Amino acid sequence: MQTEHRIIFADSRRMLELPHNTVHLMITSPPYPMIKMWDTQFEEANVEIARLWQVLRADPREETVTRLYEAMHIYLAEVWRETYRVLVEGGIACINIGDATRTINGAFRLFPNHSRVIEHCQRIGFTSLPYILWKKPTTKPKYKGKGAFLGSGFLPPNAYVTLDCEYILIFRKGKLRRFPKHDYHRYHSKLSKTQRDAWFTQIWNLTGTRQTASHVERRTAAFPLEIADRLIRMFSVEGDLVLDPFLGSGTTTEAAMLAERNSVGYEKDDALLPLIERRLSARPDACKLSVARREN
Repeated sequence: MQTEHRIIFADSRRMLELPHNTVHLMITSPPYPMIKMWDTQFEEANVEIARLWQVLRADPREETVTRLYEAMHIYLAEVWRETYRVLVEGGIACINIGDATRTINGAFRLFPNHSRVIEHCQRIGFTSLPYILWKKPTTKPKYKGKGAFLGSGFLPPNAYVTLDCEYILIFRKGKLRRFPKHDYHRYHSKLSKTQRDAWFTQIWNLTGTRQTASHVERRTAAFPLEIADRLIRMFSVEGDLVLDPFLGSGTTTEAAMLAERNSVGYEKDDALLPLIERRLSARPDACKLSVARREN
């Protein structure tokens, strides 16, 4: 099947290239609020976030921490709102997000990113569906200089549970998606019993993709191709249009190519283009790839 894939270097809070009700599935792994690696990305994207960081550094107060955290999620919610607009009735949105732990103002705390994303998406109009817990073996705690261990180790009560799971949140727009009777593409996309039994379970044990090169490559998130591939095959059919509003290194585009879906990916940082092109250099011949930039 001939498929088309567009990469657009632009801010996905305004997906001007996509009409209403045209996308069948959205898959993404956005920057995680309150993870230090993404601080600069949030500051550069939103003037209010940058202002609040300056306020916090000059005069640290709990109220400012709360406002800063919420401002990051309001920024992400603008993308979730645009996603809702472009999804078809019954379209699915899958968001890979991890919670954050961080010491601010001398206090170590949890920032529950997954719950904030759920709250914002439900306000927008999405229906929440059962989510997946992605258990990442590479983040298991170690001790005595052999890795990160939070707190006092073997001495109660001041140790902390290590975050070794991320969330794949799943939402639907409106009612169930409808198909013509015996739709060819739907039946041709049928899963095997092995796939169904392994994938439609709440806990996935998959190793994250290691980022070993530059800072730009490290901050594109450890989002394995297998996760994108599973989600595409679970929640779309051949010929559908798949969207990733935070494309990063191009994982979702690659998975869409392999699964014979069309795709659109948005990315603000055009420094990632060489990395994306390397990743997609072995794409199937039937895949047509185009790259565009929007100035505003």
